[in-house]
Amino acid sequence: MTGASGRERAPRNGVFRNGMEYVTWGRGTKSLLFVQGGPGSVVPQGLLGGLFRREFDPYLAAGYAVWIVTRRRNMPASHTSADMADDYARLIAEEFGGRVDLLVAESFGGMIGQYLAARHPEAFGHIAMVVTAAELSAWGKDVDHRMAAAVAAGDPGGAGSVLAEYVLPGPRARWLRELLGPVVGRGVLGRSGCPAADVLTEARAELAFDARSVLPLIRRPVLLLCGGRDAFFPRAVAEETARLIPDCTLVVYERWGHVRAGSSRRVPRDVLAFVRSR
Repeated sequence: MTGASGRERAPRNGVFRNGMEYVTWGRGTKSLLFVQGGPGSVVPQGLLGGLFRREFDPYLAAGYAVWIVTRRRNMPASHTSADMADDYARLIAEEFGGRVDLLVAESFGGMIGQYLAARHPEAFGHIAMVVTAAELSAWGKDVDHRMAAAVAAGDPGGAGSVLAEYVLPGPRARWLRELLGPVVGRGVLGRSGCPAADVLTEARAELAFDARSVLPLIRRPVLLLCGGRDAFFPRAVAEETARLIPDCTLVVYERWGHVRAGSSRRVPRDVLAFVRSR
């Protein structure tokens, strides 16, 4: 396995005909579609784009072209996670020849991925779901709803303070969140480019999400990676999710929470091992 070349590392940005934005790296013969978390979806740029690209280096070295594709813009207010899964399925049919080799779906993107796997198994060769499960915790719903409301109100500083709860939860860290949150919000969310109405639509879809009834319909093998201390998707719910999927390989990163598990270098290693084993 060789490192990615400078040409492969250079991002290429664009917009598909249906309005879904993308950034892609690599020119490998295999395709990897990454469905990112939320609420809200953006094309990562600048420092954030560099962090994403480094996370995908193992896939580039394994011969994949990596695509990060946002959700539709100006979605109907009633759009659900299942509807968003249908959007990605149509995108794959129209822009990727009907199939991607590997689908990696993270957090809220993993919620969408559960419906995509159940409703459109022909759309991918392999699927990995990262730090996600059949239902979001009550705490996670509260945090994400407050963040989405702040974004919709045009308050990136307030949204950043809520976003800081992802890694600094609890009342004892409130002073630090209030200090760092506005800086984080303006830097990460202030120039996101995602319509505020779409952020709220995704937040509503998240609140209503419960995939337990569709998980038994998934007939393709699934890799589920979760954090043992994930406050958004508790381990017990992740284990229930794995039991409900007929063919599911569950890997638990015992001591890690949501952000640490999702950004771990173990993720691409475990995903590629799963693909080779299947």
